[in-house]
Amino acid sequence: MPHPILETTDLTVRFGGHVAVDHITCNFNAGELTAIVGPNGAGKTTYFNLISGQIPVSEGHVKLNGTDITRMSVAQRTHRGIGRAFQLTNLFPNLSVLENIRLVVQSKAGRGFNILSMADSHVELTGPAYELLERINMTDQADQVVSELSHGDQRKLEVALLIALDPLVYMFDEPTAGMSVDEAPVVLDLIADLKTRKDRAILLVEHKMDVIRTLADRIIVLHNGALAADGDPAEVMASDVVQEAYMGRDLEEALANV
Repeated sequence: MPHPILETTDLTVRFGGHVAVDHITCNFNAGELTAIVGPNGAGKTTYFNLISGQIPVSEGHVKLNGTDITRMSVAQRTHRGIGRAFQLTNLFPNLSVLENIRLVVQSKAGRGFNILSMADSHVELTGPAYELLERINMTDQADQVVSELSHGDQRKLEVALLIALDPLVYMFDEPTAGMSVDEAPVVLDLIADLKTRKDRAILLVEHKMDVIRTLADRIIVLHNGALAADGDPAEVMASDVVQEAYMGRDLEEALANV
């Protein structure tokens, strides 16, 4: 059996006397998209923060390809292959759409993440940047200043930047939130395309059950900071532990109301 790309072992964080994430042990494998669900306050985003390094761990460990990264900084984790959309990737609002993408392509190519060096000397990087713009249907906005973009287009651009970074682990926190009906399919298609590679792990925090049904290979359910269920989507949604966690309500109904 292949070694998991990402492992969390007894991962815990306390804020004062409150345990926000409670001893979560979970493995994530290449070629698998795991949807992380649960009501508001269940610990989903906090769990993401612990994995990506935004907040320090109180107890437990995070491993990437067998290497303990628990005490590493966000930048160190990013370098090793943890990629988080909307948290990791900050847009440069005064640069153009193309310049934002080319910066990440430039960094990935080993040219450094330096705005001042992003000039004619890196024209060969423009091609790959334009290819990403085509994938998010934003070639017509290549020269537009990012601060002038709609919220939905900024979200699409952030996903493109994460794809340009090409991490081992993709972490998407409600990637279509705030997007119009027309905008959301572009991002969902990009995520579906990432699944076909089979050499990356994808973690998705999502409330929309139609998105989960379409994309998820596996669901884990968090409740009061603890792991309540983990497995096949259909089995998890029907399990007794999930029904109890949602106080007898249908899981889909419960998630639709959070």
